[in-house]
Amino acid sequence: MTRYPLAGPAVAAAAVLWGAALPRVGFGGAHGRTWVSAGVGLCAVVAARASGMNRTELGLEPSRVPAGLRWGGAAAAATLAGYAVALAVPGAHTRFADATGGNRDDFHAWVWVHIPIGTVLAEELLFRGVLTPLVSPVVHAAAFGLWHVRPARTAGDSVLGTVAVTALAALGFDRLRRASGSVVAPMLAHLAVNVGGAVAVRIATSRGRGADGRASRGRVPEHR
Repeated sequence: MTRYPLAGPAVAAAAVLWGAALPRVGFGGAHGRTWVSAGVGLCAVVAARASGMNRTELGLEPSRVPAGLRWGGAAAAATLAGYAVALAVPGAHTRFADATGGNRDDFHAWVWVHIPIGTVLAEELLFRGVLTPLVSPVVHAAAFGLWHVRPARTAGDSVLGTVAVTALAALGFDRLRRASGSVVAPMLAHLAVNVGGAVAVRIATSRGRGADGRASRGRVPEHR
């Protein structure tokens, strides 16, 4: 927005730098990083409000919540349906079964705490709440993609592939945010993507256990 000509690039750059630094810092492990990430998202909103941005600009206007629920609910339902179909397709099911993550010891904390709070809440407040009204969708998508460089390296995944996929996801989340006027919409979609994927891996690996009770080994990105 023209009222904040320099804020957008500054927030985008700060987000990318923070994404690069976060996995290197302990903060007491996954739980610590979860609450620190959520705190950063909330602080970004507080700083934006202090700078003069209003609730409508930030996607936090209560009157837009119903629209956010409609748009986000539809996107989440489509995402979960896609996972259900994928699990029914042998080739796709095998790819889920070859990934680890469904059998991690902290699986329930992962899907009930780390993903909803440390990933979805934190990233949606920062990117779709504060950044969306400040930059174009392309800049927004680029920043979100670069935000995932360090996690991709940590997990041993393709950096270019991860950046491309997350940038495309950002375009979808950004579209939901702009269309609904509420961060609730991308939050629901983001939650469905991440939690749905984790549960799909859990289901596939459970079905794929052999007689010895062991699941096949593979790798999926760890929560930041």
